[in-house]
Amino acid sequence: MPKANSAFMKPMQVSAELAAVIGPGPMPRSEVAKQLWVYIKKNNLQDAQNKRNINADEKLKAVFGGQATVSMFEMTKLVSKHLS
Repeated sequence: MPKANSAFMKPMQVSAELAAVIGPGPMPRSEVAKQLWVYIKKNNLQDAQNKRNINADEKLKAVFGGQATVSMFEMTKLVSKHLS
């Protein structure tokens, strides 16, 4: 059985912008992703036409560098800038 990747489980500090969306840190990357999806689904921010896109509200725009729409794949890169 493979050992869990400890880098993904290591608690990370969350920026103020990201904390406004998912709550205060520190938390592991896996939990950050989980909480982001909870927020996206709760606020119905997934694009209806293209489910791979996220339509950002004001809080998410701060995390996404001002972009109004990002893909799921872009989201990971943009969110990682808010973890330390």
